[in-house]
Amino acid sequence: MNHSHIAHAMWISYGTPVRPETIAAWERGEEVPQASELPALAGALWCDPSDLMNTPTTLLEHRWARGIAPSDLARAIGMPVSDYERMERQDKWTGSDRQTAALAVALGLSLPELLTVTGGDRKLDALLREAVATRWQAYLRPVTALVPLPRHRIEPVLRTLHSEYQSTMVTTLNWGNDVPASGGEGGRAFLDTVTERFWAGLQGD
Repeated sequence: MNHSHIAHAMWISYGTPVRPETIAAWERGEEVPQASELPALAGALWCDPSDLMNTPTTLLEHRWARGIAPSDLARAIGMPVSDYERMERQDKWTGSDRQTAALAVALGLSLPELLTVTGGDRKLDALLREAVATRWQAYLRPVTALVPLPRHRIEPVLRTLHSEYQSTMVTTLNWGNDVPASGGEGGRAFLDTVTERFWAGLQGD
């Protein structure tokens, strides 16, 4: 299919007018489809919208990837559509715990995806950095409050991460380096990946 064929299919089958030149610009990465254009483009190419996207990270991208209309998603999570659309535009989730749980179900979000969409990922990263570098026990409660999992699943992961980070510190000291507060290059590398290590630990427990 050339660009004209795709544009014709988008118009005939989905009522979405797009110029062939615009489709060519999409292919070159110079422009991106709008919310109303992506489903029609996917339909014309016989694929899912998610196949045309990078890994979704925002509310808008997850909704696009699943082809759900804002009104349908708002109804599923029990929220006025105007409130949902405002959160989507601002990329700032302020829904209740019940609405957050409903959002995860409606969009099929994993726990890491849910925290990223709702803005909790940055707070989790900060908590984990402090937990492994100081007393992990003091951070068990706030981490458990942020990640909706039982305490008995989170506790051993925090303990292990703390032990691994302290081992990194000891190894660096044994090499005789002038170690900064972050534990040298090894310590900084550990802290930069602490959130990924946390999720991996939960999957492996």
